[in-house]
Amino acid sequence: MANITFSSPSMARDVTVYAVAGDRGTVLAIAKANKIPIPFDCQDGECGSCLIEVKHLDPLARHAIALTEKEKEMLKQLGKITKKEIVDAEVNDMPPRHRLACQCFVRHEDILVSFEGDKSLPAVAPHTTPAARRYKGGMVIATVPDFLGYVAKVEADAALHFDDLAKAMTASKADDLATLFTQLAGQSRTLAEGAKAQAAGADADKEVPDDYVWPHYATPEADALWAGDATLSRLDALKASLMGERRCYEFYVAAEATAKSPEVAKAARPFIKAEGERVKVLEAWITREEWAAKH
Repeated sequence: MANITFSSPSMARDVTVYAVAGDRGTVLAIAKANKIPIPFDCQDGECGSCLIEVKHLDPLARHAIALTEKEKEMLKQLGKITKKEIVDAEVNDMPPRHRLACQCFVRHEDILVSFEGDKSLPAVAPHTTPAARRYKGGMVIATVPDFLGYVAKVEADAALHFDDLAKAMTASKADDLATLFTQLAGQSRTLAEGAKAQAAGADADKEVPDDYVWPHYATPEADALWAGDATLSRLDALKASLMGERRCYEFYVAAEATAKSPEVAKAARPFIKAEGERVKVLEAWITREEWAAKH
């Protein structure tokens, strides 16, 4: 079995597909069968429209494969293959980082497939809860300094949550997750400090209004997951972090949607983008972790 995770700005979340290696199925064929929107035209390696980037999730399990002259030539024309990669392809039958989905066959290895999608369409926002999609009212944030004060509080709290999770993963010997959560904590602190710098005198002790916290979205179990328990499982830690990031994301979405001031709405957009990207990162980690638990 092979685990193929597809990632693109044109998708609301990363999607993992389990494929049988050796059945001569190309990545494009598998994508089409699972409604993954990889662009394509000729399907014969002659147009380059199905360009993808392939990351081997286990570099030690990278399988050799003969790169066809047709694909090699198209990658040259697109400027997506280096001289070293050409040598590896010709001498060692090792595939380059970029491939054509119609020419790339599934092997016994887990890969992450990234692609741009249709650039004429806007990027798809991350998935939100039904409560967030129905949200129409609540307290309106009137000024940019007020909004930035909430940002400082939201991101400072998020940093503390990630610190707790990093400590729990360190205690559990899950060093890769400890590193991830430490990086996310650093990003949250940077956002909080930036918000305070942009609005002199912004109140960093603000509490996010109750009407921005979706009903029953944070369960008692979620509070327990944040506690930094050393027995916390990898998957529970990731799900706890995703819950927090989704709440942050939905707070910024609500702030923009309810703002009567164009300046407040504009100020919210960079935070919506930043949180949306982090939501997708965590969803991809969870997808891979769930697959690993099953196999």
